[in-house]
Amino acid sequence: MLGFRRSRHRFTTALAAFGLLLAGAAAQTATATAAAAATPHRVLFDNSKAETAGNADWIIGTSQPDPLGQDSTPSAETDWTGAISAWGVALQRTGDYSLKTLPSGGSITYGTTAATDLQNFDTFVLPEPNVLLSTAEKTAVMRFVQNGGGLFLVSDHTGADRNNDGEDAVEVINDLMFNNSVDATNPFGFTVDTLNVGTENPRAVSSTTDPVLNGSFGKVTGSIIRSGTTATLSPTANSAVKGLLYRSGYSGSTGAFFATSTFGSGRVAFWGDSSPIDDGTGQSGNTLYDGWNDTAGTNAALALNATEWLAGGTGDGGGGGGGTCTAAQLLANPGFESGSSSWTASSGVITTDTGQAARTGSYKAWLNGYGSAHTDTLAQSVTIPAGCAATLSFHLHVDTAETTTSTAYDTLKAQVLNSGGTVLATLATYSNLNAGTGYTQRTFDLSGYAGQTVTVKFTGVEGSVLQTSFVLDDTALNVS
Repeated sequence: MLGFRRSRHRFTTALAAFGLLLAGAAAQTATATAAAAATPHRVLFDNSKAETAGNADWIIGTSQPDPLGQDSTPSAETDWTGAISAWGVALQRTGDYSLKTLPSGGSITYGTTAATDLQNFDTFVLPEPNVLLSTAEKTAVMRFVQNGGGLFLVSDHTGADRNNDGEDAVEVINDLMFNNSVDATNPFGFTVDTLNVGTENPRAVSSTTDPVLNGSFGKVTGSIIRSGTTATLSPTANSAVKGLLYRSGYSGSTGAFFATSTFGSGRVAFWGDSSPIDDGTGQSGNTLYDGWNDTAGTNAALALNATEWLAGGTGDGGGGGGGTCTAAQLLANPGFESGSSSWTASSGVITTDTGQAARTGSYKAWLNGYGSAHTDTLAQSVTIPAGCAATLSFHLHVDTAETTTSTAYDTLKAQVLNSGGTVLATLATYSNLNAGTGYTQRTFDLSGYAGQTVTVKFTGVEGSVLQTSFVLDDTALNVS
């Protein structure tokens, strides 16, 4: 139904059909939720960016895309052939993971029908990529993370151009982050340093709560550098970023050898060297190093805990401070049934107007829908307790009179601001291109703001000709 503000036409039969659609969607959601609970964590390892060039052999197995083709019940790292087969086999043996490889010659995609499309996975591992991602591939990766995926970036030292194409992993990863069409303003909050650090043994920061350092695969005390690099952190660009392991003498924003962050509703991990994931076994002709079992670090636990966290395992999602957390829903008047109470909103946004149906109850927040140039806002400030994992969710319905399938004329931004009004993150941008029937739930990880008072804000901007309505209902900010 194309609902224009101030000109409401309500059809009983249309609303009844809409109700049936909602009921059907709810049933499908319940079925999908139950199926998801029984589905193993799905991890895709990349081999499309020259990960086996030179002496590199960063694959979990030579059978691709499915490593089970080589051995369906691996018990040792040599049952699969690859220098990171120990990583793959360890995950496979838990029974909680489904692993695939994007083969050489493949393309990274998101939202296609390809079996290796990122939409089919929870985590994507880029183990020392040596070829720049294409524009479309960078968009795919960024959208994947923004919508809830986990991204594991493994670098190597500057100048490690294994296929002699003029690019190394440092350049490839920085190019992904700073030259993409989704968010190129330091989206993850770190930059890979142009360094070649020889031999060091970085130590883990003191933490009793971080899920990567204290995951189900063991406690992480340190790692190794055998010619690698580090990252420079920028908390002002993304407050969720934090260093977990540092070079000796470094802390804070410099010398981070292993770091985590969030982007949108997804998670990101960075490791500054490929030597720690090298298990010393692989295809014939490669010179490899057994860093996986090097006792100078707890590299296996670090790789496996981080994979678990990226795939949606338990943890604080990169949030701050320690301590315990009492589960709660923090937003006041989350379904708008008390009118504008607790919300700061443009006039008329929180309404019972029947031109657009509420998802539940009578009230909803209806931004835009005027068919003329207009800006609407909706916001609420909330304090996220330290030590908590936090998830923002809301149900969104987009209705439009626009007919284009390519141009975003009208937009809605979901953002997080600090107490001074500075935008900390744009979680997502929706537009007339997202129009559809019924409500869709959107979720975002806000654990990175634990210990802070932030404002959740929605800003709708409409063009001057055809209407687009952004209708929100049943919001929540759950902590646990």
